[in-house]
Amino acid sequence: MVQSEKLTETEIIERILEGEKALYEIIVRRFNPYLYKIGRSYNYDHDNTLDLMQETFIDAYRNLAQFEGRSSFKTWIIRIMLSNCYHKKRKASFLNEITMDVNDNSKPMFASSHNDTDQTVRNRELGHIIENALVRIPLHYRLVFSLREINGLTVAETASLAGISEANVKVRLNRAKALLRTEIEKTYSASELFEFNLIYCDAMVENVMREINKD
Repeated sequence: MVQSEKLTETEIIERILEGEKALYEIIVRRFNPYLYKIGRSYNYDHDNTLDLMQETFIDAYRNLAQFEGRSSFKTWIIRIMLSNCYHKKRKASFLNEITMDVNDNSKPMFASSHNDTDQTVRNRELGHIIENALVRIPLHYRLVFSLREINGLTVAETASLAGISEANVKVRLNRAKALLRTEIEKTYSASELFEFNLIYCDAMVENVMREINKD
């Protein structure tokens, strides 16, 4: 499996579609952190986020043949996660409304070459301070900030996923940064926000693989 982890998403997908189901574990492990951040940014708690992640991974697996590579796989699976978050919110009649505004500086304001999850500072008390700051921001600001800054998507990818223009992405990003920059930059990097702790990764892999092996 170690060598398999060096495969591109396209190579992995091709081999899964040819019958190598076990390789889907790489997809789950690779995209766990991104989907977790999306769920938490949508204001779902930890348990509901895990449920949405599992649902998204299973949906993605069952529709894998429909991935045509026109966008990155990361964008494609995040779109499925966003759709699941939205439909769950509507179904449960959640009324947590939120707005979005933000600026673009060609690279995310928290961009870092140190993205090793193992080295993420796990300080739960301070982590809650950041989470609490983000949930007070209207949802449309928070989601653009999450897509662009935390998950590192481009302006074009963010606009496509949010269903808004690239200009609006920049406006919403500017607004979100104005609200969050001072507090967040005091101590934290983006990788510390809504961290998907590695202790949950194995359980997610096990649950997803169990479900897809039923197919």
